[in-house]
Amino acid sequence: MSKWAIFNGGSTIGKIGAEGGLILSDEECYDGARITLKRGGGFVSVSLNIYGWMDHTRFFNSDHDAMREYRAMKPAAVTVLNIINAEGVSDIKIWEAISDFVRRFP
Repeated sequence: MSKWAIFNGGSTIGKIGAEGGLILSDEECYDGARITLKRGGGFVSVSLNIYGWMDHTRFFNSDHDAMREYRAMKPAAVTVLNIINAEGVSDIKIWEAISDFVRRFP
């Protein structure tokens, strides 16, 4: 599995994100992705950005549900990254992998 690390040395934790949520967790995968858990007024969100390919945000009613999905999304994102970073893979195969990810994590 690809390595995930705290994004930017943890400097974003406790800051307000773009849509107004407080950043609770923020990690980056060295293979090209970032996942962020935020809590705002009446919502908790998980955002996954696969650099240059997609930005996908999901909203939840509880911290528990959001954290469960945050954990589940990380290895699934690595699966997509492995396809993106493989030699000779067509864009169609990459978009199929991204579509599968979004269907699994609507």
